[in-house]
This record gives sequence, C-alpha cells and structure tokens, in this order.
Amino acid sequence: MGMKDQFQEKSEQFQQQAKQRAQQGKEQLQNRGRRRDEDMDEQQRQRESEERFDQDYEA
Repeated sequence: MGMKDQFQEKSEQFQQQAKQRAQQGKEQLQNRGRRRDEDMDEQQRQRESEERFDQDYEA
C-alpha cells in the first residue's frame, strides 16, 4: 500500500469518526431537551397536587 492509499484511508476513518461524534452530540441534545420537558411536566404535576391538597384543607 502506498503512502497516498494510507493517507486516504486515515482520512476516511477520521471522517467516519467525526460523523459518529456529530450524531452522538445531536442525540445528547435531543435527550437533554426531552429530560427538561419531563422535569417541567413533573414540576407542574407537583404544583397541581399541592394546590389540590391546599383546597381540600381549606374546605
């Protein structure tokens, strides 16, 4: 294998690794966004539960 072939093979490996890292980064951002939404939903449910509890005691 010549130097040019080795260089081209290395270059292709680096490109593949870069694509994989980009995909992983994209997935992490999506997961982070989902987790934030779930946290917001949980906080909303907690607030509603506390409000119902307060209303029950006021009555």
